[in-house]
Amino acid sequence: MYNAVIDAPFGKVGIRTGEGALREIVYLPATTEAVAPDCELAAQVAGQIERYFDDASVAFDLPLAALGTPFQRRVWQGISAIDAGEVLTYGELAKRIGSDSARAVGQACGSNRFPLVIPCHRVVSASGIGGFAHHGGEGFFRDVKRWLLAHEGVSIR
Repeated sequence: MYNAVIDAPFGKVGIRTGEGALREIVYLPATTEAVAPDCELAAQVAGQIERYFDDASVAFDLPLAALGTPFQRRVWQGISAIDAGEVLTYGELAKRIGSDSARAVGQACGSNRFPLVIPCHRVVSASGIGGFAHHGGEGFFRDVKRWLLAHEGVSIR
């Protein structure tokens, strides 16, 4: 199912590759069994993610599958311009990309198949941390978002 599953400070990270590109990164619970990379690209992705866990300022350089609608890709491009340690609200990101819909930006954030590489955790609600990966309530995914932001020096409730 995954080309690699690696340890993360908050659980595990599943990596899917195909056709010479990264196809998906998935946050998984700690109970998920690790899987050694089964191809060169999966090993490259795993290595870059592990470097990020050591140093939040590390930049990713990976081939990404061409996924998403034109609007989603515009949102993801806007997210990619947010530096480690910075956050924008969904509304601020909407304005930056020329949209008047913070909700649509939030939906595009949740549909991001390349978290960490396209750091959607850096986009938050105007009233707090917001949702994560289409999960709005408390729990594993919001805990992952909190860990990622704290790793980058940001504290948001």
